[in-house]
Amino acid sequence: MATVGSDAARSSTPDPADLGKGHDHPALANGFPYALSPSVATLTDAGELLRALAAPVRIAIVLQLRHGPRCVHELVDALEVTQPLISQHLRVLKAAGVVQGERRGREVVYHLVDDHLAHIVVDAVAHVQEDAQPV
Repeated sequence: MATVGSDAARSSTPDPADLGKGHDHPALANGFPYALSPSVATLTDAGELLRALAAPVRIAIVLQLRHGPRCVHELVDALEVTQPLISQHLRVLKAAGVVQGERRGREVVYHLVDDHLAHIVVDAVAHVQEDAQPV
């Protein structure tokens, strides 16, 4: 597992002018979220979504699916984990609304519901990789 950088590097706060740059998400207008004070329900739902993404295998699944739809056996081969483990994590992602499955014959092909979720995962991985770089 990658090591995380120093506490000083993690504690720096982003420049508000940089928020949303590089992403064309409708929730970010002119670099600022529409709702600067989201409701408790919205914050709770966002926490549940992040919790669903908070496992290494689920992160790896999202990274695979951002390249296109995959069936379970393709994910098993790509991630080198067992089929029951992939299926278990897909159930969590499906329940959270991150992925959807479509039956094609005997297989179910999974895809991301929203590409913006892949941005969250890619940004998190990139952040950790940046922190892991020697200064």
